[in-house]
Amino acid sequence: MTTPPPRRPDPRPTQRVVVTSPRTRAPRARRPYSGTREINEQSELGAVYMRTLIRAQRRLGLSVCLVACGALGLLPLLFAIEPEFGKFRILGLGLPWFLLCVATCPMLLLAGWFYVRQAERSEREFAELVERP
Repeated sequence: MTTPPPRRPDPRPTQRVVVTSPRTRAPRARRPYSGTREINEQSELGAVYMRTLIRAQRRLGLSVCLVACGALGLLPLLFAIEPEFGKFRILGLGLPWFLLCVATCPMLLLAGWFYVRQAERSEREFAELVERP
């Protein structure tokens, strides 16, 4: 038995080949006419879609602001009506100072968290409405 002769290196440079699916050249199925196209074309229906989103966001922002400012605004009124509350001490601070300095931060953080959560939910619902076929 003879041994095969040693292989010589190929003088041609190596060539890279890109392999793709044969479906990439197939025509894509047309997507149904969606609301995003209406918004992009700035049609009357697209304007109605945008007005509803803006109205929902405005209503949410005003309601959160009203609740937060109302809660903070009622504190001085509460202490003016009932001055006995001002005599209570919590952690060495008077109740009015404790509520204004310590308790408002978590309340404002909670209001901000609630606003962001509801705003994202309304945007998600809007996107589902617009993308619906």
